[in-house]
Amino acid sequence: MSITPKRLRTLLGVDEPAISLVKTSIEDRGDHILERLTFRLEGKGEVRGLLTRPRTSSGLLPAILYGHSHGGRYDIGADELLWGREYLLRPLGPVLAAQGYVTLCIDMPIFGLRATETENATAKRLLWYGKSLIGEMLSDHAAALTYLSSRTDVDPARIGAFGMSMGCTLSYWLAAIDSRIAALAHLCCYCDYETLVALGGQDGHGMYLMVPGLLNQTSTGEIAGLIAPRPQLICVGEADALTPPLAIDRAFAETAALYAANDASDRLALLIESGIKHQETPAMRDAMLTFFRAWL
Repeated sequence: MSITPKRLRTLLGVDEPAISLVKTSIEDRGDHILERLTFRLEGKGEVRGLLTRPRTSSGLLPAILYGHSHGGRYDIGADELLWGREYLLRPLGPVLAAQGYVTLCIDMPIFGLRATETENATAKRLLWYGKSLIGEMLSDHAAALTYLSSRTDVDPARIGAFGMSMGCTLSYWLAAIDSRIAALAHLCCYCDYETLVALGGQDGHGMYLMVPGLLNQTSTGEIAGLIAPRPQLICVGEADALTPPLAIDRAFAETAALYAANDASDRLALLIESGIKHQETPAMRDAMLTFFRAWL
């Protein structure tokens, strides 16, 4: 298989809407600043965003586009940046602000303040029109990236992406089709889907991830490989049902081959935590922070 970023964008149905900022409120939280943002996405109405940043700074700052997770909690969405989740360590918004990053997370469709329709109803409606729910999510994630790169306090050449679980897929799929992401680290959702199907594990994913014809044209290992030569950190749990070891190995062999072909093997890293299920570990957190310090 050999797919281009342009062809992948078309397959996923990514169509970035115009974005405008319509409302901002700022809170000084002592160790960081929180901005509560309201965006208008063309054709989609208003969308909430949360942004954390250092209290003081000089010059342009590196930034992180944060993709929130799923976990069946449709009510959380962007609040994950501040609240965290049961499978994450300390919430990352304040942590990343303390490290000097501007970090933005928006509600994906069906999550947070956009939880007005069920996942199945939304996905089925979109599929009837030849679209996918993750394509809609990626379109909005790209719009958030456009806003983040336009901020006067952000260096657009130093924007990374991070996500756990669903946010992992949002991060590396967007990076595969959008070169504005300079480096990315993702947790607990990277594996070869064809192998996952063979092992009977596909039902662990929600309807949001279903893209008609995806596996006929590409693979997750190839998608992640499209990011080369930009730096990429992949973290997974060896006992995670969503990322079985055989499926990790097959995906990584493809990704590593594409990095090698781009003379960028030193920019690709894989951390597999033995005995760990679908959760972040201290080693993953340390690796992610070290990775972004090195590359952003």
